[in-house]
Amino acid sequence: MLFKDQILFVLQHMKKNKLRVTMTVLATMIGCSFLIVLASVGFGIQETMRNEILNQEQITQIELWGNETLTEEDKKFIEEIEHVNVVLKKESINSTIHSKLEGREGDSNGTFIDISAQKKLPSNLSEGRLPETTNEIVVGFHYAQSLLNETDKAEIERKSKAAQEEGGYYDGADEGYKGEILNKKVELQFFDETAEQYGEPISFTIVGILKEPTYDWYIDSSIVFHDELRNAYPALITSPTTLIYVDSLEHVMPVLDELKEKKYQVYSQVEQLEELDLFFLIFKLGLLFIGTIAILIASIGIFNTMTMAVTERTREIGVLKAIGASPNLIQRLFLMESTFIGLLGTILAIGVSYIISFLANAILPHIVSYALSDENIMNHDITFSMIPLSLVIIAGSISILVAIFSGWRPARKATKIQVIHALRQEL
Repeated sequence: MLFKDQILFVLQHMKKNKLRVTMTVLATMIGCSFLIVLASVGFGIQETMRNEILNQEQITQIELWGNETLTEEDKKFIEEIEHVNVVLKKESINSTIHSKLEGREGDSNGTFIDISAQKKLPSNLSEGRLPETTNEIVVGFHYAQSLLNETDKAEIERKSKAAQEEGGYYDGADEGYKGEILNKKVELQFFDETAEQYGEPISFTIVGILKEPTYDWYIDSSIVFHDELRNAYPALITSPTTLIYVDSLEHVMPVLDELKEKKYQVYSQVEQLEELDLFFLIFKLGLLFIGTIAILIASIGIFNTMTMAVTERTREIGVLKAIGASPNLIQRLFLMESTFIGLLGTILAIGVSYIISFLANAILPHIVSYALSDENIMNHDITFSMIPLSLVIIAGSISILVAIFSGWRPARKATKIQVIHALRQEL
């Protein structure tokens, strides 16, 4: 029997029992689509978290642990490592800085930064420029918002109480200084830890404004000072930090490994990606295992369908054997039928899974936003379901292989039917 004739033979029998075959195909489709959709949740969450890390400005940054600053010799060695662009030293001031501008006041945290190194990095300013002298500063995006008068404070308190009663939070965005703050002169007072009071006011000019923070919840009212100003305040308590910037993401791990070999205590957010990938590998394998159970349940339907097919076609099998059909041919015919059932169910499952995935990503953000009463969720790029080609191949292979194995036993049973007994069976 030609292969084409074998296919026609199988399709004719499937058509003859189309109701039973259709229900079996649907069961296979449900099992396979459940596997794909379930695993797609793992892929979607992983993609969301990876994007969250990769979109951060610090992704090509390596941080030196501890409060010890690098020696000039260490700094020179690191700068000579291939793919290292900049070694940036900064010192965070541990006490607050009091600001005064046109009758308004506010408190901020401050940092001394190596301006010469900062200039080599991509600009982190939304407006203006970096300080060139010690009496110039750069302020955070929300610095003006932090400058309040008594009226603003009373209004913020009133709105905060109202928000708390409704289960929310008010960030004071409508209050603060509303004029143009760039190139304004502001008076700053550093807190003297020894005297436990603020020092004399010093006038600074605001020459730059930092970009808006990536996270909506973060209010940036910080102040960046020229590193040379640090010499004028030796008594200030600071926390030094050294940041190493690499030219691209792909070179972060090689540079990190080289620094660790030299016993430098370093850390990078890229390491989170490796830990994240390992966690989600285990998570997705667990989801695949659970989803495979659904396919195994569907395989019971295929087994029953093929067993009934063998029983119903006993006489037909006897005729095929009588005219010279080999056991391998008979076995192949039944395996082809179970394979077709698995293939049809898998194809339908892939289409249904993509539809469900699309609807989940389109509808779930609205449902979550409504349930949590937080409209900001709609502004986040959250992927609830993602179906990569690898998932389709894995799930499809599992579904088809399970269908083939489900038809194996009935197919073997068909080859063992005796011709004489089959031909004696009543029509």
